[in-house]
Amino acid sequence: MQLSLTYTNTPNNDLERYEIAHELIHYLNIEDDDIESVNAREWKDYLLYKATIEESGDLQDRVDSLVTSEEANELEDDEFYQLQLDRLDENEIMESFDRDEQEAVVIWAEMLSGYNYSPNRIARGLTQEEAHQMAEILHDLPGTDIMRDAERIYPYGESFRRYFGGTGSIPAEQIENYVGHGYERSDVVGTSFLESYYEDVLRGEKAVMRTDAEGNVTTDPGRRGNDLMLTIDMALQQEVEEIINQEMTGNFIADREAYVVMMEPDTGEVLTVAGYNGENLGATTSTFEMGSTVKPATVLAGYHHGVIDHGTVVNDSPITSIPGTPTIRSWQTMGYVNDVDAIRRSSNIYMTEIAMRLADYNMSTNQWGSLGYSYQALRNHYAQFGLGTETGIDLPSESSGYIGNSQSGLVLFLSFGQFDTYTPMQLAQMSATVANDGKRMKPRLVKEIREPSTDEEYDQGSVVRQFEPEVLNTVDNSTADFERVQLGMRQVVATGGQGGGTAYSYFNGSNQVSYEAAAKTGTAEVTAQNGVRGNNQTMIAYAPYDDPEVAIAVVVPNVALDSSGGRQGIANHIARESLSAYFDLKEDRVNPQREEDEAEIYADPEEGVEDDIE
Repeated sequence: MQLSLTYTNTPNNDLERYEIAHELIHYLNIEDDDIESVNAREWKDYLLYKATIEESGDLQDRVDSLVTSEEANELEDDEFYQLQLDRLDENEIMESFDRDEQEAVVIWAEMLSGYNYSPNRIARGLTQEEAHQMAEILHDLPGTDIMRDAERIYPYGESFRRYFGGTGSIPAEQIENYVGHGYERSDVVGTSFLESYYEDVLRGEKAVMRTDAEGNVTTDPGRRGNDLMLTIDMALQQEVEEIINQEMTGNFIADREAYVVMMEPDTGEVLTVAGYNGENLGATTSTFEMGSTVKPATVLAGYHHGVIDHGTVVNDSPITSIPGTPTIRSWQTMGYVNDVDAIRRSSNIYMTEIAMRLADYNMSTNQWGSLGYSYQALRNHYAQFGLGTETGIDLPSESSGYIGNSQSGLVLFLSFGQFDTYTPMQLAQMSATVANDGKRMKPRLVKEIREPSTDEEYDQGSVVRQFEPEVLNTVDNSTADFERVQLGMRQVVATGGQGGGTAYSYFNGSNQVSYEAAAKTGTAEVTAQNGVRGNNQTMIAYAPYDDPEVAIAVVVPNVALDSSGGRQGIANHIARESLSAYFDLKEDRVNPQREEDEAEIYADPEEGVEDDIE
């Protein structure tokens, strides 16, 4: 539990609020960040109110000079006030105040943000000493009180902390809805991610004090909300976070990012959502061109629509003759390749041929027969794997990706992952769906809801609800189709030599692994805002090949080109090491490391979130 200072607004209490704010600066610790958080309107409102209680002086003269008497005669009261606001500069106001006054503005703004007749938290996390000092003067501060609040702690520090989400005051636009469900306006609620999605589960019951006619007081102690049992393997999460941070070497053309999502293919339970330096929200909020990792879905779309069959052969050589379309080539000219070869060796031309056949493209006349159908056929099939549609994960929101315009020629780039964009979570769902023979499972971060634990040892309470695996859809392909694509993905890591798999060297030789995996590599060409070129590196994989337990997607955006100091194979290294960590932990389970830094244990999970998801 933590202690909070509250203040209850009442109508026409402006002077009281002003005086209390100035008194509280002697008891509350106001940081520089708190002062910086005061918005422009609050600085201006405070100054204009302060001027009303000063009958004379420089401040009054300053405010009087904002609007001329001629202007004032032509304005309504609200217009007059707005003109005063428009002519004030918040930075000048802040700089004109001394430190005590700035701290008073912080407190005053917090007090003003509450509703009439409803306690509003103006300071949280009071120390026992602060609470004791204020308790002695509360009788001189009308409307103030000290409240016991629930406190969030994060024993594993920054590991997965972002997705826990934050708590705070009820957003103004949702007040009526919450009040209609029995909340008070001053209640603290989940405002993002898991805290928000499972608010009705995590919400507890308040303590209530009752006094009978004889003055006897009885107390109902209330009840803590239920517990969520996550699917996240925290030991694996920490291992993968360390792997990402170690592998992110070389140059990048934009801010360094990397994402890893691991899940069970047959249940959808998410085992890991990790990011570079702990910043993992982009796994569900940021989208990227994923490159050749979409090729298994393209081949399966080709089977479904009958434009290729098992064993269909295409001549892989550069395509230069399509008007308005840049030359399309694979990373090497491969000659004649079949469907399995195309996945193993990563043929862009094979995927392009599928798209051209879907569009009924006539090479001799350079005419598109059914361009729109080609786009729709591919996108509809991709959506069956979770690409370009919501994954269904138990979060209040997620990005569904970016779907580009259906222009002639660009469908060819769509077919090998260089047009539409997807989230790392969507890519992981695709990986799991291929591993699961076409059954797309709903991803889950919570597997059970339990009654609250009753002691400090975190003994688990009784199960209230257990979530069962949920099949969202089954992809429109036969078992034989999937076996064909899975064979190609197995050969990506298992077949060496000339014409071998694109990731063979990452899983064999000096990098030999103890498990049999299937995978698909990906590289998408991208350009930074300054025009510098680079690549998004991606990989999907699952293991063991013959009985998949875990599927993975790795996305490392904006890696510089080799010639500019970029490093090849970052995503491949991360995928291999993350899968190895999974199987090592299976053989020798270790406990996750607990955070020792108190500042990290009590850190705000939403700090910096706006920057992460822009």
